[in-house]
Amino acid sequence: MASRTRLKHRDEGQDVVSIQQCPECGGPVSTDTIETVCDDCGLVVDEDDLDRGPEWRQYNAHTERRTGAPMTETLHDHGLATEIGHGRDAKGNHISADKRRRLYRMRRLHAQGRYKSKADRNLAHGFREIGRLTGTLGLPKSIEEQACALFRSAQNEDLLRGRSIEAMATASLHGAIRVNGLSRTLDELVRYARVDEDRIKNAYQTLNTELGLPAKPMQPSQYVPRLASDLNVPKDVRQRAATLAEAAEADALTVGLKPSGFAAACLYLAAQEHDYRLTQQAIADHASASTQTIRTHRETLLETVA
Repeated sequence: MASRTRLKHRDEGQDVVSIQQCPECGGPVSTDTIETVCDDCGLVVDEDDLDRGPEWRQYNAHTERRTGAPMTETLHDHGLATEIGHGRDAKGNHISADKRRRLYRMRRLHAQGRYKSKADRNLAHGFREIGRLTGTLGLPKSIEEQACALFRSAQNEDLLRGRSIEAMATASLHGAIRVNGLSRTLDELVRYARVDEDRIKNAYQTLNTELGLPAKPMQPSQYVPRLASDLNVPKDVRQRAATLAEAAEADALTVGLKPSGFAAACLYLAAQEHDYRLTQQAIADHASASTQTIRTHRETLLETVA
């Protein structure tokens, strides 16, 4: 086996040059996270690469150059707070017991002074509630960030006065869901929220009135794919349910009706037409509707659309 001899190919302070072939034998080279090695002769062409680029990053054209992680709306301080580590120093070495005690005291004092005011504390509490609901419902990170931004706007407009933080946080998440047109019902939020439905509705109405949310009315056709996926129905049943929902929307039969309940009726009728066994109760549970609602909308569909 050929000896693996280290070769220095640059001087200190020079730019890194990308090596395409071995300077000794002209063979191909391969690079891992540590070394660049010739595949033919085994020569170590380079090792321990250093990133000589700038430490700052610019995450988009509208932000200034800065180091560290990007700013986020999900934290009350946008993620710019100082974090004091545990157990090891910057080089990864264990620290002494005396230093651990000092770091513990520093973390305790830092936690006490983390919130500059009661408003910051309320923001942090509301953001934690939004994060909990977002994780429970499996919503994307972008929805959580929009909900946090909406909650911050509500606090800036003094809309939290006289309302609970949990209700306004849940209403902010519901507003972000509505603005993005996601097929999530208010009943799903109420199921995991820490306040009752009336307080959430009141908070959402305040948000919608004072901030003018660009939320469009939801249509039954937007709920059909998710219901069909939850119930694991065949493709032909799903397509027929979507056709029924779109036809009903075109005839203005869904105006003023709960869209998830009407979507459930479309799915139930489509399953009957294709002889697919699907009970009213199973659909009602997933659509947050009653079986009576499904039967009523099914009769409407039979008279006008089907």
